[in-house]
Amino acid sequence: MNVNALSIIEKYYQPGSESHYYLTEHSKAVARMSLEIARRLEHLNPDYAFIEEAALLHDIGIFQTDLRKIGCFGPHPYICHGYLGRVILESEGLPTHALVCERHVGVGLGCADIIRNAFPLPLRDMLPLSLEEQIICFADKFYSKDKTHLTSPRSTEKVMKMVSHYGDDKVRIFETWLRLFSPDKS
Repeated sequence: MNVNALSIIEKYYQPGSESHYYLTEHSKAVARMSLEIARRLEHLNPDYAFIEEAALLHDIGIFQTDLRKIGCFGPHPYICHGYLGRVILESEGLPTHALVCERHVGVGLGCADIIRNAFPLPLRDMLPLSLEEQIICFADKFYSKDKTHLTSPRSTEKVMKMVSHYGDDKVRIFETWLRLFSPDKS
């Protein structure tokens, strides 16, 4: 099944709006990096079409959050955008794409993370499991919805510093992905 991700985005975002711009530019950058990684991992048989579609859709829930600097005026904190995106994509008949939405936040969130941080999220593990989910989650860490890193990636050092704020276990996950997904594995 081929999914027209941009058409789905336009059901929820007005083309030309600030939120549409930030969402699509960010998501295209994440998709590009995700596909570059997937091509290096051809021997693992990644699903290229799914990676592109899911990377374009991974942040579809941001319009339901309060992130005014990019034109999002929803009632929820930004941390909720993943599970809200899951709800949207499940309603679109895309349950596997929906899991990418929910599982890409941080390097994944477990029940212990949700409890420890008192995040306003459903109490369930939201950890990227499949190769495709992990690739998209990894690539997403290099881009943000600000002008500096919207389409230009952060350095690995900056990403590592950002991830380190969430604990040594998160750093270990990122380091594992770095070894697996980086072009130079020597």
